Formats: sequence, structure tokens, C-alpha cells
Amino acid sequence: MKRLILILVTPYILLSQNVSNEILTHDNIERSYILYLPSNYDGANSVPLVLNLHGYSSNAGQQLIYSKFYELADSEGFILIHPEGTADNLGFQFWNSGCQFWNTNNIDDVGFLSNLIDTIIFQYNIDTEQVYSMGMSNGGFMSYRLACELSDKIAAIASVTGSMCENQIASCSPNKPVPIMQIHGTADPTVTYEGGNFSEFASIDDVVSYWVGFNNCNSNPILNIVPDNNILDLCTVEHYFYENGDSGSSVELYKIINGGHTWPGAAIPLAGNNTNQDINASQIIWDFFNKYNINGLIENNSSIQEPETKKKKLKSIDILGREPANNGLQLHIYNDGSVNKKYLIK
Repeated sequence: MKRLILILVTPYILLSQNVSNEILTHDNIERSYILYLPSNYDGANSVPLVLNLHGYSSNAGQQLIYSKFYELADSEGFILIHPEGTADNLGFQFWNSGCQFWNTNNIDDVGFLSNLIDTIIFQYNIDTEQVYSMGMSNGGFMSYRLACELSDKIAAIASVTGSMCENQIASCSPNKPVPIMQIHGTADPTVTYEGGNFSEFASIDDVVSYWVGFNNCNSNPILNIVPDNNILDLCTVEHYFYENGDSGSSVELYKIINGGHTWPGAAIPLAGNNTNQDINASQIIWDFFNKYNINGLIENNSSIQEPETKKKKLKSIDILGREPANNGLQLHIYNDGSVNKKYLIK
């Protein structure tokens, strides 16, 4: 596995009083996690809970800053948890996601995350019907394991650059339909789209096919070609929507053509990998989660749920796709797919 090295500022400095580092003992092992409370949380009303799992050799703080899901926690009002994995024999943090590659220490991560969910529910006012898991790479693999083994608590999952192992597909047995979102690049050098890594990673198409069948979704997807608003990212997006599953469940695949082992919409570049800027993975994941609770589709509507129609600026970049300076040409990207160009003089 390629180790992702990110140069990050300490999350606690950036996020102030909303974030804290907590400890939970499970199986006689002290496990840590980052707890992020939305700025408007007062405990009066129940709120959703989202687990955001880091990738192999990464950590909770890096995933918090890289995915920037805390911004959505503030705007949408849910509690966000970034748990830490444990160190493998090489000293790299990992999740025991059910693949042999990460099963070196027999760590009970399903039990730990189940215990963590129960702990947060006890400590805060959580809507127990809206608990979700998402993750990057190994964290995506782990989210799939939770879908297979903890579907009584998990309403929906999303995987970015993660997958499943072939043995998991054969043994997966959720007790209800689980809405699934997969975001993956066809040029991912770490978890390849075609599968076969370490002779056990399944192809993304096989993973999607399994969940389409299990959820009893339409086998023929609705295909949407996402507008290529940023040609400088060197990749494009195809969105496959498998609808009408049991309990209104669906499976969604965002196939990033020529995309790498990266989080679409992220501002931090990873060498040798194209990062798509036509979609924001964090935003589309939350929009997906927010349609479902533990019983299925919240609204009795099996058509594609469009996001809010009010035009909203998602981000600003310069001509090279970077964070813009205070002057020069800027590209303002909006949630309706439009892009406005402005030249600032200062």
C-alpha cells in the first residue's frame, strides 16, 4: 500500500472548541477518536451521527482535514466521529476490514465501532435511525464490513477509493437492504478499479453488482455524465444510479474516468494521482446519507433526489485548480454545475 503523506495543520488549532480527542477502551485496548460537535448543537433535538474512517497508514486528523466533512457537520447539524485504527506490524494504522491484508492482529474493529456508536448515543442526543459510515481506501473497506455485519445500526455507507475483498462478497449477510455509494477512479494505482490487488480485492463493478442484487435494485442504471467544469483536473465523472431497491434503497457509483486514489473536491493534491474537481465527494455523500434512515428511504419517493435548488457557491479555485490568491483570475464553482470567472484587482 502506498502511504499517503499529507502536510497538515493541527486540527485543534483550526477547529477550536468544536473538536476534541476522546478515549474508549475496547478489548482492553485504549482506542482514540476525534469527536466533532456542530457549532449549533445544544442537545435539545436528536441529530444524525456520521463515522468517517481514515485510510491505511493515515489517521483520524488527516482524514478530518482532507475530507473537510466537519464543514457539513456545522451546516447540516450532525455529529461527526473520526475514529483511529490500530498499528499493524509495520507501524501503519489500519482497519481490520475483513481482508487478509489487514488481518494481522485480529483486532475487533467491528466491535469497537459498534461500542463507539453506543457510547456516543449514550452521551449525546443521537437519532439512532440515522447513523452512517463512510471512509477513504481502507476506511471504505471497513465501511463495507459494517454494512455486512452491523446493518442493524448503520443506515447507509459510502466508500471513496475503497472496495471489498472477494471473500466478503461471498460471506456478506446484512439483515436488511443497505444503501451504498461508491466513488472510485479508473486510474487508481492503490486500489485498482479492476481489482486483483493482493489477489483478494474485488473489482468495483463486482462490488456494485453484489449490492445492486442484494438490495434488489433495478439492474439497468440511470447514467448521468457530470459536466466537466474543470478541465485542468484531467478527469471526468460518470454517475450510475441503481434505484428502486427494497425499502427504497439504491446503489450509486461515481466512476471517475482517469481519477486517482484521491478524494474528489479535496484541495490537497496527492502526487501521481488526479483529483477530480467536478464533484465534491463530501457534499454528495451527505446528500446521499440524508435521504435514508435505518428503515430505508425517508421520503416515499424512488426517483433521484435532487439537492437544494438554491444556487450555492461550493468553492473558489485559480486557473490551476488551487486555492486562489486575493487577486488575479478566480473560478467560482456552484452546486448547480455552473462556473463564474472573476478577475480580482487588489
